[in-house]
Amino acid sequence: MKTLKSLKKLMTLSILATIAMSAFTLSSTSNHAEAATAKTLALISEGKNYLGVPYQYGAPVGITYAFDCSSFTKFMFAGLDVNLPRTASEQAAVGKKVPKTELSTGDLVFFRTNGISISHVAIYAGSKKILHSSTSQGVTVSDMSSSYWNTKYVTARRVLN
Repeated sequence: MKTLKSLKKLMTLSILATIAMSAFTLSSTSNHAEAATAKTLALISEGKNYLGVPYQYGAPVGITYAFDCSSFTKFMFAGLDVNLPRTASEQAAVGKKVPKTELSTGDLVFFRTNGISISHVAIYAGSKKILHSSTSQGVTVSDMSSSYWNTKYVTARRVLN
């Protein structure tokens, strides 16, 4: 009987030690991205209402029947009282720079699709997904870790607190 109690106590201590080590390991290896907020989740949810809206280069800001990449981000963030500049390269200069490993839902992510300079902007939607206006699909959600987007990534900026 005493051996059974000792065994139970040893197993309990072993389980607690395992849990503690797991928590320590997870906290020391995870990235430090901020969790999605109600505001950023609402931004992504609202943006998804425009899925399929066609791409139009130079689309005027404020219209919703067509977007280019930066008119889409400018339009979406205007709904949160954030006034972004008009072009992707100008938008890449605002807010706080964020390392790729610390992306958070609602961050702006920038890509070099023309081979020369920043030429595309998207909204980070979490889980390595981006919400953006694509030349081929209009407003869509894409996998940022795909071979295409992964090789074109340049930087990210956080414009929401």
